[in-house]
Amino acid sequence: MSTLLEHVADFFRRHDLAGRPGVVAVSGGPDSVALGHVCATLAKQQRLASVVVAHLNHQLRGADSDADEAFVRNLPRTWESPELSCRVHRLDVARLARDTADNLENAGRQARYRWLTAIAQETGAAWVATGHTADDQAETILHHLLRGSGAQGLAGMPARRPLAPGIDLVRPLLTIRRATVMDYLEQHRLAYRHDASNDDLAFTRSRLRHELLPLLERDYNPRLVEVLGRTAHQLREVQDELTRQAHELLARVELPRAGTIVVLAREPLQAAPPLLVRELMRLTWQREGWPQNDMGFDDWDRAAALARGASAGNDFPDGVRVRAVGRVIQVERGGSNARPTPSETTAPPPLSPARRAAPDR
Repeated sequence: MSTLLEHVADFFRRHDLAGRPGVVAVSGGPDSVALGHVCATLAKQQRLASVVVAHLNHQLRGADSDADEAFVRNLPRTWESPELSCRVHRLDVARLARDTADNLENAGRQARYRWLTAIAQETGAAWVATGHTADDQAETILHHLLRGSGAQGLAGMPARRPLAPGIDLVRPLLTIRRATVMDYLEQHRLAYRHDASNDDLAFTRSRLRHELLPLLERDYNPRLVEVLGRTAHQLREVQDELTRQAHELLARVELPRAGTIVVLAREPLQAAPPLLVRELMRLTWQREGWPQNDMGFDDWDRAAALARGASAGNDFPDGVRVRAVGRVIQVERGGSNARPTPSETTAPPPLSPARRAAPDR
């Protein structure tokens, strides 16, 4: 009964975070409820510093979203933990996506992490925890593989990454199977909310969860989730080193901005390995807050190839444009006063259709 409790306690000990306050993102779904309850229990046992439960209502599912919010608000009483702090916020993510010309998934994720970061800063927290499990990791890796993502995508979700200065995003359940989480909920008689949209096979993620993964486990490898998790961990080590080198390269080649345009010195990029330039481009997208969901390996390769003179310019999903102009590479997203060169003939693709925001777990 205490297996999950001890696993999470050990996670925070190993990461030297047990003595530091934190925030747990709780959507109301089973994974986040289990993690929230475990963290609250550890705090009661003084094995974890103070914990804040945080819930963002995306207002995407009408009455169901409001019911999720009410459920989470009531958790301190349900768990007989009146000392547990619960923070809730409502945000019209659909309107935000329209206003920013973004898709629902990216708009929701960006808003969620901004808000969680703000809560952490207000409460003096050193970490924000989400309930992603080993099954979520396997689904993420398969999803990225089918989309043609590079090493960054196949490395999956890291167990820990910086969220803001002094605040880390952590995933204590990333090596735990969903079945273990469900056992914990049953053993402790914990209620949770069910998001019916997670069962909608119109969504790729749902088909991966309910169709492809079970088939692969049944007919090919019953330990597939474990294998994918181990592979992701190994790739993550490689990816972290690549990212470190790309940060160093970006610091060397970045020149003063031209308005909203990111300007990079072209010559050092020409001399750098293509995989390093692809990673530099990805870091640039990430830093600028541009959507990456529709960027596959071929897109990153096209962006990097501009440094080698493959073309004068290319357009990318969500209105991002990369151009080679003399000795520099210019990178911008829509709305700039810069005009294309005569050799740019690629028309910008339409914005990707809105997609359902991925729920917190």
